[in-house]
Amino acid sequence: MDTIPDENYSPKWEGDRLESPRVASEREILTSTLDWHRRTFELKCAGLTPEQMALRSAEPSSMSLHGLLRHLTGTERWWFRLQFAGEELPMLYYSDDRPEQDFDDTDGDVEAAWALWREECERSREIVAAASLDDTGTSRRDGSPFSLRWLLTHHIAEYARHDGHADLLRERIDGRTGH
Repeated sequence: MDTIPDENYSPKWEGDRLESPRVASEREILTSTLDWHRRTFELKCAGLTPEQMALRSAEPSSMSLHGLLRHLTGTERWWFRLQFAGEELPMLYYSDDRPEQDFDDTDGDVEAAWALWREECERSREIVAAASLDDTGTSRRDGSPFSLRWLLTHHIAEYARHDGHADLLRERIDGRTGH
């Protein structure tokens, strides 16, 4: 057998998403793959009410789509703006005494959370466009350097992991599945 019948493939998630090119420059593959995962997360949440976005997965987890949205917004700022670009800004959804605010405080305005996520993603894209893949940021944890190349790979993994969480949460909410 050299082909797999179409009905045996998992369904594609509905919505516009540009596929990453299979042959392109390293930068184009990395940035388009990250944008594909960002868009995948956005599509997994499309059409849900604020109550559905706040629905938690299963005890003892506090994970919800709204919590993931807040978490991903915070990671965009943390990695690209604070650590890579060295911008001086407050962290989002975090304090030393309440480190899990992104997942714990999901009764806020979902549309405002989406707007902030989009702003942070756009700022991340601007930072990436202005830098070389070999440029480095500095880890606030231990002062070690990391390259933009590493950061893009790390962030693709971050989104891929949370896209998987979003798959399970969305299936629990309304049964929708797909990749």
